[in-house]
Amino acid sequence: MSVNVVKIQEQGGPEVMQWEKLDLPKPEPIQIKVKHTAVGLNYIDTYHRSGLYPLATPSGIGMEGAGVIEEIGSEVTDLIPGDRIVYAAPPPGSYSEIRLMPADRAVKIPENISDEIAAAIMLKGMTTQYLIKRTFQVEEGHKVLFHAAAGGVGLIACQWLKSLGATVIGTVGSEEKASLAKNHGCDHTILYREEDFIEKVREITNGEGVNVVYDGVGKDTAEKGLDCLAPFGYMVIFGNSSGNADPIDPSLLMAKGSLFLTRPSLMHYTAKREDLLKTANDVFDIVNSGNVKVNIGARYNLKDVIQAHKDLESRKTTGSTILLP
Repeated sequence: MSVNVVKIQEQGGPEVMQWEKLDLPKPEPIQIKVKHTAVGLNYIDTYHRSGLYPLATPSGIGMEGAGVIEEIGSEVTDLIPGDRIVYAAPPPGSYSEIRLMPADRAVKIPENISDEIAAAIMLKGMTTQYLIKRTFQVEEGHKVLFHAAAGGVGLIACQWLKSLGATVIGTVGSEEKASLAKNHGCDHTILYREEDFIEKVREITNGEGVNVVYDGVGKDTAEKGLDCLAPFGYMVIFGNSSGNADPIDPSLLMAKGSLFLTRPSLMHYTAKREDLLKTANDVFDIVNSGNVKVNIGARYNLKDVIQAHKDLESRKTTGSTILLP
């Protein structure tokens, strides 16, 4: 069976992504064959493409997709052809019409959630879930700083954090993004291009600082974020949109208030299937509750993936972005 896929022969700029025809074999015993209806676009895709996260090339690309199972392997018992499923896991290869995928990474989509919403929220929603419920358990009354509050993870996180009773402070790049973040639960926004976010956080919190900083930006913000924390606060660096954060001297953590520093990954938090299912179902539940509304800021045809990457990296996108095969 011949299908269209996006592959990279080497890592580099958006132009390294190319359409190829691929002969797809039958699923192995623990695989499923998925026909994609929607594909999620995420920053991790740009890390794989650029070389920030090295890949063995040639390689497929894309970590998130939703679609319908066309065929299952001989040892798959909990999924059947016709099931609507979503995944956000390796191996890369979601930028494709049809692909093979390990069955244990797929989650059934609830009836009242569309394929587009599932593809828009699976990776970002599960990232939010582990960040605010497991890496640092946010509770009512906590003060939180969330960088890139108008991004895909940010808009989900602001709403979810607000539903937990937290005070949410978000950094954004424009007045338009500030308005978007506020409409999604962010109590205070900081225009990081115009304002010193350390000073603003201290002002907003009456000098106390926040309990936790969630930083998906990395290099440009990580060390500065330490000065936003209250004693015993948590610095959670979960992404690198500006590049890898510089090394942080452990003595700084002591000097600035016995702080905690962690660099978690969704892949570790969902490595066990029971954890994957619990995390995904928590995301579906918060969406169904109405406390988190999914913002699909842009849709691109998969054939326009190069432009989609350019727009994501230049911070032209807001909310979640999906690719349509």
